[in-house]
Amino acid sequence: MRLHTVGLALGLAFGSFNSFAAELEIKVQNITHGMYFAPLLISAHDSEQHLYDLGEQASLAIQTMAEGGDLSGLVTELESVGANNSVNPAAGPLFPGATTSTMLTTSSGNQMLSITGMMVPSNDCFVGLDSWPIPNEAGTYEFYIDSYDAGTEANDEIRGGGAPGEPGLPTLAFFDSEVGHGGSGVTSVEANQTVHVHRGSIGDSEQEGGISDVDNTLHRWLNPVAKVTVIVK
Repeated sequence: MRLHTVGLALGLAFGSFNSFAAELEIKVQNITHGMYFAPLLISAHDSEQHLYDLGEQASLAIQTMAEGGDLSGLVTELESVGANNSVNPAAGPLFPGATTSTMLTTSSGNQMLSITGMMVPSNDCFVGLDSWPIPNEAGTYEFYIDSYDAGTEANDEIRGGGAPGEPGLPTLAFFDSEVGHGGSGVTSVEANQTVHVHRGSIGDSEQEGGISDVDNTLHRWLNPVAKVTVIVK
């Protein structure tokens, strides 16, 4: 997990982090040009839990979320350890430039905040925040978070079913017209099969054929991809 300056500096300045129940308002803004966030999961949990570990193989729950947007495995895992969850606060995809917000009441001991959701169109890309310490002090904390590659599927950038282990990027009705057809594939190999920082899409300018079904004028991105605002009441 990489945090971008503002929130981390504020948290260190206050010098203490939450170990008691807290009332939080959490806002997530999609700051990409043309990528969408599938339904998001926002969770407060204890320090023993991690959604993912950079440099390690993705869990099946992360793979299922990153390849097809299915949060159910992660929700089940987090509920089993008493996490406080907000599932799909935007009630659907979060469009480029849009912001969603949710209120979250944390239980005592749930002092870590995590956020995740698939980025589409992609093969196995997700926006991720893992185990950010929730501050004790009331105030507003802002920071930026990155996109990650689950490492479970080659980034071929061509249409496919989107089920775990099935090649291809899923296409959904709300952005289907933006995605091309008949690409030959950017690659058929995933060299790094661990969770890692995503390279962004390659894309091309061909609606039919070419190497990619991703539009390089819409769906290319650089990190960070989301702005997070946490208001501790």
